[in-house]
Amino acid sequence: MHEIYVSTDVETDGPVAGRHSMLSMGSAAYSADKKLLSTFSANLETLAGFTADPVTAAWWATQPEAWSACRQNLESPGAAMARYLAWLKALPGKPVFVAYPVVFDFSFVYWYLTQFAGENPFGYSAIDIKTYAMAMLRKPYRACGKRSMPAAWFDPLAHTHVALDDAIEQGALFCNMLRANLESAEVKP
Repeated sequence: MHEIYVSTDVETDGPVAGRHSMLSMGSAAYSADKKLLSTFSANLETLAGFTADPVTAAWWATQPEAWSACRQNLESPGAAMARYLAWLKALPGKPVFVAYPVVFDFSFVYWYLTQFAGENPFGYSAIDIKTYAMAMLRKPYRACGKRSMPAAWFDPLAHTHVALDDAIEQGALFCNMLRANLESAEVKP
């Protein structure tokens, strides 16, 4: 079974999964050749007993459009994660989680999947885009932010802090990087 790269972005009300709520999530499933196979998005109700982080709440106050987008058509976490699990299982390959940064997004998705859907079809298969850039650029990790990446890796897509928009944007970035990496490997003896 071939790999499906599931670029995922989450928006939350704080930095810690299991302590703060995931407000929205978006995933874009890509094949290695950059074909967008399917998308998923959900806006979630906050969890009872969890409180928003004050620093995160202050940041959200500067993002009124993104905040409004993630507070529409709310679903219970149980319903959203059951839909997400079914969506993942219907993909035509083995899902690999892709994010920027993976340590943040994966922690929330993993916690929510195990807590509300009872399983995590990713296992521990996750790719961090910035770490992949570090390997490709052969530079230290902190020198490999988006500003230091080649322009050819980017499609003209906006980073809006709307989870699905950002998942699509970051998935295209990852696929462009993957193509560049595989093409450079082909020309070497």
